[in-house]
Amino acid sequence: MSATTAVLRTEARLFRREPAVIFWLIAFPAVLLVILGSIPAFRVAHAELGGRRTVDLYVPVVVLLSVIMAGAQTMPGVLTGYRERGILRRMSTTPASPKHLLTVQIVLHSAAVLVSVLLALAVGRIAFGVALPKQAAGYVLALVVTVLAGLALGATISALSRTAKIAQTIGTIVFFPLMFTAGVYAPVPVMPSVLRQIVGLTPIGAASQALDQASVGQWPDWSHLGVTGLWAVLLIGVAVRWFRWE
Repeated sequence: MSATTAVLRTEARLFRREPAVIFWLIAFPAVLLVILGSIPAFRVAHAELGGRRTVDLYVPVVVLLSVIMAGAQTMPGVLTGYRERGILRRMSTTPASPKHLLTVQIVLHSAAVLVSVLLALAVGRIAFGVALPKQAAGYVLALVVTVLAGLALGATISALSRTAKIAQTIGTIVFFPLMFTAGVYAPVPVMPSVLRQIVGLTPIGAASQALDQASVGQWPDWSHLGVTGLWAVLLIGVAVRWFRWE
């Protein structure tokens, strides 16, 4: 426990010294919501959306954006960079093993995602009158499964990347498709039915639909939760199988 605490304190200090990471991981989703909510047309209710506005649909989307940032951009670079510089190998000879570092990175990124989610929900509510999730328990469950899948993706990218540059390249390649399935370019509920079903087979696409259902008061469809959870299990398996400390 003392080793984990020591690593947590050190990594937290290093995390705070990265303003770019803090901005993109925590602040950017809320900033994007402000930009989208400032478009007058996005604040108009539509009958085909069940009386909801476009800005209402984008709150779950920006919530997912923080998960994507953590899983595809920040976490892989940190872990792969440590391995490339031999830090993980040297840590294996100390009471603070690489496993402690991996645990701490998961905790820090999960905490950052949580702060980002709370900030996005607060901005949506205060600035644009977006209702808070009406099915709170379902929303939390969907969010937990989503964060697990996102960080499992980050661990998988780290496991498959020999260098930090390779991790950055892979993260960038998967980043934009993940944003599409999250609904950044077009919210998933307004996608054509066939495309919505295809997107629902991806971890972030299924998570987007689960969060949207919980937002309007429905319990998330177990198929959406199951798809996201299954992806999390598969990615964790790949990461465990291929991850190397040096």
